[in-house]
Amino acid sequence: MNPRPSTDRAALSLAGLLTFTGAAHLVRPHTFDPALPDWLPGSKRAWALGSGVAELLCAALVAVPGTRRFGGRATAALFVAVFPGNVHMATTARTPRARVVTLARLPLQVPLVLWALRAARTVR
Repeated sequence: MNPRPSTDRAALSLAGLLTFTGAAHLVRPHTFDPALPDWLPGSKRAWALGSGVAELLCAALVAVPGTRRFGGRATAALFVAVFPGNVHMATTARTPRARVVTLARLPLQVPLVLWALRAARTVR
């Protein structure tokens, strides 16, 4: 019997979230283009697609107990790495509603990072 079912569920829930967002990046990359700052080299589309692939890879790593420790840490790093893009999106939003939504989303990065680190600790 698994002594930590709630932590395993948290890790699998995180993997599900990453799968959803990663797939969204691949299916509708244009919706993520505005989050990408102009100072990034190359095309915004390549960055949007690359971040989707990174999210799917992190999802796979978090879902498997044998790679969960690395996957949780990689996911936490990914959440930190995309934060400047989230700030950029919030500060360049074209409508007041979009600005409010994107600004309100910024503090959510903290629990996401903590969630990923918790997933890294669920390894038996």
